[in-house]
Amino acid sequence: MRVWMATCLLLCAVWGCRQQQPPTSGSGATASGEPAATAPAKLKIAVIPKGTSHDFWKSVHAGAVKAARELGNVEVIFRGPEREDDREQQVSVVQNFISSRVDAIVLAPLDDTALLPAVQQATAAKIPVVIIDSGLTGTVGQDFISFAATDNYKGGQLGAQRLGEVLGGQGRVLLLRYQEGSASTVERERGFIEKLAEAPGISLVDPKRHAGPTRATAQEAAENLLTAHSDVQGVFCPNESSTFGMLLALRSRGLAGKVRFVGFDASAGLVEALGQGELDGLVVQNPMHMGYTGVKTAADYLAGKPVPPLQDTGVVLVTKETMGQPEYQELLFPDLTKYP
Repeated sequence: MRVWMATCLLLCAVWGCRQQQPPTSGSGATASGEPAATAPAKLKIAVIPKGTSHDFWKSVHAGAVKAARELGNVEVIFRGPEREDDREQQVSVVQNFISSRVDAIVLAPLDDTALLPAVQQATAAKIPVVIIDSGLTGTVGQDFISFAATDNYKGGQLGAQRLGEVLGGQGRVLLLRYQEGSASTVERERGFIEKLAEAPGISLVDPKRHAGPTRATAQEAAENLLTAHSDVQGVFCPNESSTFGMLLALRSRGLAGKVRFVGFDASAGLVEALGQGELDGLVVQNPMHMGYTGVKTAADYLAGKPVPPLQDTGVVLVTKETMGQPEYQELLFPDLTKYP
């Protein structure tokens, strides 16, 4: 009997000690028995540019990274086609992000029609999409949640106004378009043509040629245009690659600085040409702000906050005389090293 009682006392003592031991690490509970706090998973927001080689998209990436850092709970995944005419690859990138279940997508569509089915697929999968830079033939609030971009029509108007000024309202002018399906540049071209029509002394020559997606294709198209129309006095181009290609063609003929020239977008080479007088003006967007706004809008929507359906990210005309002003320096020389 004494042996049995002693055994019971020993078992009780051991069990009591076990009950008082703190949980081991990795048990998912605190010493008080409450579940252990875990860091919330970051939101994965995919940012899909039209291409990855141009300086413009590097600035968009920097803006997206800046927004992610400020928000703290966002991871940006930046991926897009290498060339700005590879519609199939961009569609594939969107579909891959849908399959991997990212939380949101920020997209600069290469084609205003070809990308719509993929965007609708994302929306149907409950993945909100923010469209940036270039429009889509869908319905904001239905196919995508917001559209953040430059007022591209206004940008084209600014280009026409500047070219008209430096030509004194007289002359023959070339327009080298970008490529079909790009809604942003189509709007710039429309704004340019309609504003230029207000100057009766200026005639627009051969306005239906396209530069294509790269500086090389743009230079070839520009060479062909200048061969066919050697007596022009002015030129306008609606994006960075078409502007740079035209600049190279003018240089090859000794016409840089002689033919009046207004371009679009800022890159190191174009800003240098502006300072040297080879360009009479650059219509400049704010791609960092565009990338920032796209990511911030997606994060706000995921947090249940209302988001504006349309957002203007700004556009200005910069000349050799104004390029030193502080408000333009940040647009012309963005410090991308801070947001790798």
